[in-house]
Amino acid sequence: MVRHFLDIHRLDAADLRAILDDAHARKRARKGWPQGRADADAPGKDRVLAMVFEKNSTRTRFSFDAAIRQLGGDSIIATAADMQLGRGEPVEDTARVLSRMVDAVMIRANDHEDVERFARVSTVPVVNGLTDRSHPCQILADLMTIEEHRGPIEGKTIAWIGDGNNVCHSFMHAAPKFGFHLHVACPAEYHPDLRDLEKGGAYVHLTSDPREAVKGADVVVTDTWVSMGDQDYEARLAAFEPYSVDEALMAEAAEDAVFLHCLPAHRGEEVTDAVIDGPQSLIWDEAENRLHAQKAVLAWCFGAF
Repeated sequence: MVRHFLDIHRLDAADLRAILDDAHARKRARKGWPQGRADADAPGKDRVLAMVFEKNSTRTRFSFDAAIRQLGGDSIIATAADMQLGRGEPVEDTARVLSRMVDAVMIRANDHEDVERFARVSTVPVVNGLTDRSHPCQILADLMTIEEHRGPIEGKTIAWIGDGNNVCHSFMHAAPKFGFHLHVACPAEYHPDLRDLEKGGAYVHLTSDPREAVKGADVVVTDTWVSMGDQDYEARLAAFEPYSVDEALMAEAAEDAVFLHCLPAHRGEEVTDAVIDGPQSLIWDEAENRLHAQKAVLAWCFGAF
């Protein structure tokens, strides 16, 4: 069976825990090493990762490229415009071709269905680097960051403030798998997809009140109010204004609560400078951990554990 990493809800809790534990171990083992040195076990040795981008990227592109190199492999990077995908070649045809040339494919796509179609015919692992529906790699990096600073994620409370978007969906997928509680606060017109909300079950509480969501939370998370492709900029700014994470809102959380943001951030909109640059913010560790979490995802896809 080919091991794809498309959505957190598709994987067993034991596999997800193993991936997160491997990410922690790989990061610890590399302390003080130059970034270009391969891991001791090099589970990606002689393997090639194809990276396909339909959306612009900083963290996803650099972290996956560094990840396959540190696993001992190599990468080929292309945008959809570079490929026949940009001229209308069926996703399935591209998948069949790349399956004969590389050992795994990471896709950052506009449409989640395209990634699922790709994976259905691919004979090599496919990793979801982001779609309009979910962002599973980001959530593993976030959970890794929380555990580094606050211990095991099980039993903790995470407050998601803002848009019920793809990152929010993946947090909802992860809550029952890892046993944490998720409080989601968003305007009614921008609530998360109800199919994804259902996957969170009793572990997820939905509200329109950000203070209710944050009350006593161990972690406060937000994201940009306007994502790539959104056309309703002014309407979103108006709807989300009460959801800005500022010092007053953070004060409602637990005394030792931490702040996360997947970046890029629009300072002065979804978060204030005082919070994102303050002592509770872990955003730089969070960004770095994209690398370590994705190394573990790729190693799992390659059958290293």
